[in-house]
Amino acid sequence: MFRVIAVYGLIAGAIVAAAMVASMAIGAHSMVVGYLSMLVALSMVFVGIKKYRDDQLGGVIGFWPAAGVGLGISAVASLCYAVGWEVYLYSTDYSFMADYANSVVASAKADGASSAEIAKMQADMAGFAKSYENPVYRFLITLSEIAPVAILVTLLSAALLRNRRFLPARTVG
Repeated sequence: MFRVIAVYGLIAGAIVAAAMVASMAIGAHSMVVGYLSMLVALSMVFVGIKKYRDDQLGGVIGFWPAAGVGLGISAVASLCYAVGWEVYLYSTDYSFMADYANSVVASAKADGASSAEIAKMQADMAGFAKSYENPVYRFLITLSEIAPVAILVTLLSAALLRNRRFLPARTVG
């Protein structure tokens, strides 16, 4: 079980970290692109649970054991994602927060926000930037981005794969 968790977790983590870094490098800062890449990467949860069910359990797995394997794969992938984000921040000299704050304020100005609203927004962003300097806080925030997707994919995969008739194991020969 631990081999399946490690292998499929690392595959999912590599996919999601690479997609995140690539989207930041080309300037595709879309939330849709980010969450879609997470969903694609976390499809390894389904593949890993199925592999474990078919190869090690004879094609039968309960919901909770499947959820355990899925959460293990998700945890490894999430850690890879968060470490990938830290590497990205380091490689860009931690300029993300300043760039993000500037873009939020510029967007508010373009939308016609009052000077009081802009001042409040700048103060809020400065407070968030101060909190974001703490690596533990930043790591937890990054994990919270992928966690909802990982949990949903895990629960859906476990619910589907607990049924032995859903994509049953094929025997060769």
